[in-house]
Amino acid sequence: MRVVSLLITLSLIPALAAEADPVGYRTLSVPAPHHGRMLQGAVWYPADQPGHEVVVAGNAVFFGVTVSENASMADGKHPLVMLSHGLGGHFRSLAWLASGLAERGAVVIAVNHPNSTWGDFDLVAMLDHWTRVQDLVLLLDWTLADPEFAPHVDPDRIMAAGFSYGGWTALSMGGLRGDPGGFAAFCQEHRDRSTVCQDLARAGIDLAALPAQAWAASQKDDRIMRVAAIDPALTWGLDRGHATDLVGDVTLVGLGQGDHRLAGTDFDASGFAGLLPDATIVRLAPASHFSALALCRPGAEMILEAEGEDPVCTDPEGADRASVHAAIIDRLAADLDL
Repeated sequence: MRVVSLLITLSLIPALAAEADPVGYRTLSVPAPHHGRMLQGAVWYPADQPGHEVVVAGNAVFFGVTVSENASMADGKHPLVMLSHGLGGHFRSLAWLASGLAERGAVVIAVNHPNSTWGDFDLVAMLDHWTRVQDLVLLLDWTLADPEFAPHVDPDRIMAAGFSYGGWTALSMGGLRGDPGGFAAFCQEHRDRSTVCQDLARAGIDLAALPAQAWAASQKDDRIMRVAAIDPALTWGLDRGHATDLVGDVTLVGLGQGDHRLAGTDFDASGFAGLLPDATIVRLAPASHFSALALCRPGAEMILEAEGEDPVCTDPEGADRASVHAAIIDRLAADLDL
């Protein structure tokens, strides 16, 4: 197992340079027959000439990122990253990562996953995890067929990446197979530590009745050369057999340590890290699961508390979210030879 660092002291990592040139950015909308609707997403890419400079992914809680809308793409072949958001997230949730990788020279495609996106959430349908890979496959097909983007993609540097549930999506697209029994067992044992398990229990959803064949089917896309999973979900109850077809170049990023690790995405406690002896393992602390979300504005914690939302802006003492982001961007950029 290639462990980059058992514990990186994040306060020693410089934050991203604020003076970097804005990256190119375009929104996209692609028909998705498997959902019977359009997929909404965006493309971040290295820009050649500037376009209209705008701030995206910002609101009263989170800082956004500055992009150059509809700018022309830089010449040359670039690595491609298919990026998947977490449960209840949005394609803009990881704008900091998409923008950071595009600044280094990657093309990044992110999409809203129907039924598991903010404002579009179905507690039952979101359990059909394979539809998320289908979303990325559809967008990958679109990218490689697009006359503007396809000539700039390096087919030997295509990565699936994601955070939380999106981390699982990336691993699944890379060849990892699921196990509904493992998920059910996790919820049985750790329900008091998992809000998702609690929500499923309150809804009366029988996890033992999940479609085993569909859950365990391979979703591998042979065009994926690398996988990067940040605090990936659904890794409990797996064995080496589930990872037989997983692409060899895998990076796992774990956020936090001790009580600050989220049980459902703790790949050490689940035993998943031990199944991948050749994986690159990065553990970042001090941090928490939500440190992978955007930088929070002053007063964001009070806004979230007043609205009864999850404390996604409350990081452990000593944590520097900008440094967490910088470390993740550096690692993925290295994986892509940028």
